[in-house]
Amino acid sequence: MVMKKEIAELAAVSNDHSDIILNSLTDAILTVDEGNNITFANVAAEQLLGSSLPILKRKKLDDIVPYDSPLLSLAAQARKNKVVITEYDINIGNPHIGELKIDVHVSLLMTDPAVMDGSGLLIQLQKRSIAQKINQQQTHRNATRSVSGMAAMLAHEIKNPLSGIKGSAQILAQDISDDDKPLTDLICEEVDRICTLVDRMEIFTDHRQIEKTEINIHSILEHVKKLAENGFGRHVKFLELYDPSLPDTLGDRGGLIQVFLNLLKNACEAVPKKDGQISITTAYRQGVRIASAGSDEMLHLPLEICIIDNGSGIADDLKSNIYDPFVTTKSGGTGLGLALVAKTISDHGGIIECESGMDKTTFRILLPAVIKQG
Repeated sequence: MVMKKEIAELAAVSNDHSDIILNSLTDAILTVDEGNNITFANVAAEQLLGSSLPILKRKKLDDIVPYDSPLLSLAAQARKNKVVITEYDINIGNPHIGELKIDVHVSLLMTDPAVMDGSGLLIQLQKRSIAQKINQQQTHRNATRSVSGMAAMLAHEIKNPLSGIKGSAQILAQDISDDDKPLTDLICEEVDRICTLVDRMEIFTDHRQIEKTEINIHSILEHVKKLAENGFGRHVKFLELYDPSLPDTLGDRGGLIQVFLNLLKNACEAVPKKDGQISITTAYRQGVRIASAGSDEMLHLPLEICIIDNGSGIADDLKSNIYDPFVTTKSGGTGLGLALVAKTISDHGGIIECESGMDKTTFRILLPAVIKQG
């Protein structure tokens, strides 16, 4: 992390190199004057806030964050007490950019290395997503291992006695009256339903390396969108925002189709029956790297695919557990869909994260890209 004093000195240097240096930083940097008018924003800040520098310079800090945002009180405290203030995990989201949790550092802006001018402020915004991605990846691996052990146990301990129960019910059905036969049919149906559930879970016990080929992710997204438009998503308006220059990824086509089909189906069920809308976006993101399991190698995950819906969102008490098996908000749901999604993405060396709130839920998947040897 760049030291706050060093950033402040860089922002105040009036030469051709200062903007280049500030725009090279991955942290978002803003400067504001005594009236909270934005005077500078680096490239990372433009990307984070979804606005260009000329637009931001016509706004106040109060215009880009909610009126009750902690960022405004932090700015006031920094001015009043002439200190550097740091606050972690605060939400500066708005309807334009959605929920956005960041770490904030606010300091007085130096106009002279030896003198503090209390009128201007330098604000450093750090997205928490990189650390969260690493934690989420480990969480997903733990969830996968948990459900793998459970599936193996269920297959052995439950399916065998279920076969005996169904066989006994079929024998009883031969000697009972027609009035009682629906009861034995019910036993057989329930046994079959439980066996189907166990069969679905057995996929988690498969630890074989998947066979990967070069895949254009847009072809998969178009395929699942057509399935949705002609089936469970007839009532939904789909918007596409694709990066046409996106490189291929390495993966299993069938597995990735199932991933995005699950996510799209969940999104279609979450949006309102009227004015339901789902956006599918792709982008190439530099700088996202995570630790590889069992290796010192850092994985580069530049391919970003987002499924964004305008549903009512995910309950706060479920957000941290949505990838765990049997966690579901659907009546009659098994809670295995997102657990399978997490396992498949992990098998592909990628990660998945979810942001939900303000009538907007985003599932973001990051995948590696095929590196062409030049």
